[in-house]
Amino acid sequence: MSNTALSTNHSWFDFELPPDRIAQHPTANREDSRLLVLHRQTEEIQHHLFSDLPKILLPFDLLVLNNSKVLPARLFGFREKTDGKWEGLFLRSLSDNQWEMMMSTGGKLRPGDVIVIPSPSTNYLNNPIKELKLTLIKKTEKTWLVEPNSKLNAIALLEQFGHVPLPPYIRNGIPNQEDELRYQTIYANPIGSVAAPTAGLHFSEQLFSRLSQNQIATTHLTLHVGHGTFAPITVQDPQQHPIHSEWCQIDQTSVDTIQSHRSKGGRIIAVGTTSARTLETAARDGTLMPFQGQTNLFIYPPYPFCVLDGLITNFHLPKTTLLLLVSALAGTELLEKAYRIAIQEGYRFYSYGDAMLIL
Repeated sequence: MSNTALSTNHSWFDFELPPDRIAQHPTANREDSRLLVLHRQTEEIQHHLFSDLPKILLPFDLLVLNNSKVLPARLFGFREKTDGKWEGLFLRSLSDNQWEMMMSTGGKLRPGDVIVIPSPSTNYLNNPIKELKLTLIKKTEKTWLVEPNSKLNAIALLEQFGHVPLPPYIRNGIPNQEDELRYQTIYANPIGSVAAPTAGLHFSEQLFSRLSQNQIATTHLTLHVGHGTFAPITVQDPQQHPIHSEWCQIDQTSVDTIQSHRSKGGRIIAVGTTSARTLETAARDGTLMPFQGQTNLFIYPPYPFCVLDGLITNFHLPKTTLLLLVSALAGTELLEKAYRIAIQEGYRFYSYGDAMLIL
């Protein structure tokens, strides 16, 4: 398969991407990224900048944003017995003062092993713990259960010891100071994601102001992005893929805002697949209602969307459930064409890459 080829295989996309198409850094300004606009009815494809969004959307259109904030979930340390380098990713906190984590190190880890994580800060006035120790309790299929040597909650410990959880395709997952700001949306509030809802990274205060001037409004919901969002589909039948579960929430205020804009003829445009998943979860019974809890909704073609009229999304990894969700909205053949053109035209892919607007 050539570098610009894109093909379907058992209803999901499998494409080869030249390494230089994977964005390693964000654009100088958030709204400087490119925007491929895909019109489903006419199958027309247009090329814009993200800053053109206020001119592309219509008055009374509504953007639905995921306001989840990314945890500093990446941890670097060493094995207490061997001093061997260790790296881990916090996934979630359990009720019995244990964490679930993914980790990598040289050699074989065993229950009872201790990981030492030095504090990145030398200011201990506000950080009384000089080093964090994690005792390995039990190994599951792909993760470890560990117990920290502190009763402080996970967020407090991660804020002192953690780093930005860049995905491995960006500089091998090694963050820098710029990432602390740019791998986070400007409207992020409730903390809980281990990966950024990347479609929202393109929005700036200036862009929101221009959208508002054009009577294009926004509302928020929350979905805490889990590591499973990147999991590739490896089974022959995508419907048999074990879909990941994520916590999400949409309140009555946002539901009312959506219904109000729809009554005025406005379109409901999800910013990101996470917003799309939350909206469709909250409308599983055919009517959009407030919702709070875990969602295991798996959206793949064909899917009867209840809420969405459009979607803003980045360009996704091959063979992932995110790509299936987008193809359910755009149509498999049209999305295949759009990705092929995006590769040919030099669009930047993945978390720090360019965006697509599907209308």
